[in-house]
Amino acid sequence: MVLGALVDAGVPIDAIQQVVDSLGLTNCRLETREVRKNGFRATQVVVHTPHEHHHRHLHHIVEMIERSSLSDTVKEQAVKVFTRLGEAEARVHGVPLEKVHFHEVGAADSIVDIVGSVFGLSYLGIEAVYASAIPTGGGTVRIAHGEVSVPAPATAELLRGVPLLPCDVQMEMTTPTGAALITTFAREFGPLPAMEIQCIGYGAGSRDIPHRPNVLRLFVGELACAKATSPSVLRDRIWVVQTNYDDLSAEVLGYTLEKLWELGVLDLFTTPIQMKKNRPGVQLTVLCNEELVPAVESLLFRETTTLGVRFWPVERHVLPRQVASVQTRWGEIRGKVRVLPDGVQEFSPEFEACREIARRHQVPLREVYEAAEEAFRHQGAQQMADEHSCKGG
Repeated sequence: MVLGALVDAGVPIDAIQQVVDSLGLTNCRLETREVRKNGFRATQVVVHTPHEHHHRHLHHIVEMIERSSLSDTVKEQAVKVFTRLGEAEARVHGVPLEKVHFHEVGAADSIVDIVGSVFGLSYLGIEAVYASAIPTGGGTVRIAHGEVSVPAPATAELLRGVPLLPCDVQMEMTTPTGAALITTFAREFGPLPAMEIQCIGYGAGSRDIPHRPNVLRLFVGELACAKATSPSVLRDRIWVVQTNYDDLSAEVLGYTLEKLWELGVLDLFTTPIQMKKNRPGVQLTVLCNEELVPAVESLLFRETTTLGVRFWPVERHVLPRQVASVQTRWGEIRGKVRVLPDGVQEFSPEFEACREIARRHQVPLREVYEAAEEAFRHQGAQQMADEHSCKGG
């Protein structure tokens, strides 16, 4: 269904066929069909493969991917999907990763589904993937190890930490292949983000479901925040961690801030607020990378009186910056240079460096700042003059 949606969104089936051939699966042939699912048009990709009697280990599949015609980035992503699958199977069966036998997922059609989907995302230039909550279905499904309840064990392992959608359909709605793909690529799970839609792809499943279309819908477009950003502005995602206090001493709060800085958070600040029962309080806000969220939360619970911590991801736009230094009549001053969207560079002297010079030479701090900024402007003008001279020569 993922492959069908990608083809419907504009990925040429011939390009995917070339990728399949380069994997060494020369007997696999791809066919596209336009079908109707409960009145809705969708593209169905059918993979014709000869019957296989052997099962593959992870290293067999990695070898196939490494010798293919895929780019290094796509190879790395495809291997990552299969590794996630292998790790899930290893946990389910209690065996080392290298001992895992890929049964259904190791078959040629599943390899085509995964590698073709990874290639398709790259072909469309997808930079970020967002997904809804995942429907798993219900009932039972027969796998190589017998009949099991839905979601299948490997699927359940892969969906740890992912929001699931209530679904009363008595069939397998999410396979291990689909779960591995979506959990490898999805940045967030939830509602459709604010975006400008450029095209929509519809991928059809092979089965029909009563009273609903068995279709996967793929929106391709540009995020609203990305569209409004200059190409020179960097975009990334960080996390906000926040909590309120009305019973915490200033000494403990100050100590907590020091410990948060030691963790390596990006920024933090406090805001005076009015809380219930007319109590003045403090709101503590921490900005950090995703991997630090558990450590920040643990520290707040351990060191403060908070009963709850809120956290959520945010997109941010960041100007390119680099460390630089300038020479003044008092010596070298370090700082950072930021590059504005129009290419203009601005220098921000480092406070500690300026304070040290101000104390050592007994001059006003403001004067040190002004001298550093003037030195940077002169340095930039001289550099432009040198470049012009070189071009003229």
